[in-house]
Amino acid sequence: MLLSGSDLRLLRVFDAVVRNGGFAAAEVELNLSQSTISNHMSALEQRLGVTLCQRGRKGFRLTAQGRAVYEAARRLDKAVHDFSADIGSVRGELSGELRIGVLDAIAEDRENHLPKAIGLFRKTAANVRLTIAQERAQELQQRVRDGVYHCGIGVKLNRVDGLDELPLYEEHHGLYCGRGHPLFDVPDDAVTKELVGSFPFVQRGYWRDEEARRHALGPVAATVYQIEPQLMLLKSGEFTGFLPRHYAERWVAAGDLRHLAPTLFGYRSTFCLFTAKGARKTDVVTAFVEAAKAVWAVRN
Repeated sequence: MLLSGSDLRLLRVFDAVVRNGGFAAAEVELNLSQSTISNHMSALEQRLGVTLCQRGRKGFRLTAQGRAVYEAARRLDKAVHDFSADIGSVRGELSGELRIGVLDAIAEDRENHLPKAIGLFRKTAANVRLTIAQERAQELQQRVRDGVYHCGIGVKLNRVDGLDELPLYEEHHGLYCGRGHPLFDVPDDAVTKELVGSFPFVQRGYWRDEEARRHALGPVAATVYQIEPQLMLLKSGEFTGFLPRHYAERWVAAGDLRHLAPTLFGYRSTFCLFTAKGARKTDVVTAFVEAAKAVWAVRN
């Protein structure tokens, strides 16, 4: 089908509805009423000849065809913005959009120089519109590969085909428990692996089997996919688990968490800058990658 300007507007409405999880939630972003959004969605379904979503008392849910259309729409949106960036380059300026995916709980890490990278990037790309979104670790890499983000900064998990990885820095993790946990007041020299192994443990849902065996120090009683839910579980005083040291510092200082035997327990995660392999990088993406290399002092 040949796309028109009205088709692109309908697809942007569809994109907002999916990202916000329904018609009502998309009202603020689109500045449209639910009835108008519904009319736009119906018009798009008629135009495409497929049912994009189920809506009603059971809530909003994409159909299989809707999911396929959404992924295609995201690729189209990326191509449109890349075109804008290319035209800006022709005129000798950086313009368009840069979409960056990041993980949660990284802002306080002194090794995270993303703010500096953005500042340096903006000195030559002040007309580029930035979008920064938080993602779960296990989804970030795939979404960079699929073009949802131009690049992503996060931990290297299972290797994802189609990505280039630029190592930036390491994040240090320690073992913690909350106030009220039986280990909270036990001296470090009495905290052994066997003792820790007798208490319920919080694991990361994205750990591979090998990582789970290496890091799980007790019977797994809870699973999390982000850092903040893990903090809440640890502060309950019912579990032990790992947290980034930079993130846990304030809670340790406040007396809410205990860093258990730092010389005995801990590990490091490598943070990388991910970009799509093989895809032609726009001047905008290239400029941001170069800014990241500069602030992290990464050599080619």
